Amino acid sequence: MDLKFEVSGRIARPVDEVFEAVVNPEKLSGYFTTGGAKGRLETGATVTWDFADFPGAFPVYVAEVEKNKRIILHWDAGDTAAEPGGEEGPYRTQVTMRFEALEDGRTLVTIAEEGWRQTPEGLKSALGNKGGWMHMLCCLKAWVEHGINLREGMFR
Repeated sequence: MDLKFEVSGRIARPVDEVFEAVVNPEKLSGYFTTGGAKGRLETGATVTWDFADFPGAFPVYVAEVEKNKRIILHWDAGDTAAEPGGEEGPYRTQVTMRFEALEDGRTLVTIAEEGWRQTPEGLKSALGNKGGWMHMLCCLKAWVEHGINLREGMFR
């Protein structure tokens, strides 16, 4: 069984506003990368995301950005254990974010991640990231719809 997941949520704002809240490091830092984000998400870029509760900047490798439609990125899997007979050490997973404009003016955001090794450590990392991406969607909703800035602890 492949270790992968998909989470989604509806944001009550137009797709261009929601998309910009993800690709813009200043906005992303207000609700998700509470330790700061450096670099705009653009095809071919390497940016860093820092989380206050997980100190240390994480490199994020941006494979593809299609404005208001899709973002594909890669980052470290978070585990290094080898599959039986396989290679051990660091490796990356793939994250795909999709943005769909809905007829009522809302945006459906779907985040999928895949590529973990078939190990207990890979499963633990996958499940942890699933919760992290769901947290990101909830915080994105609070930021874009209500102006709640988690980094500053106030409204923007």
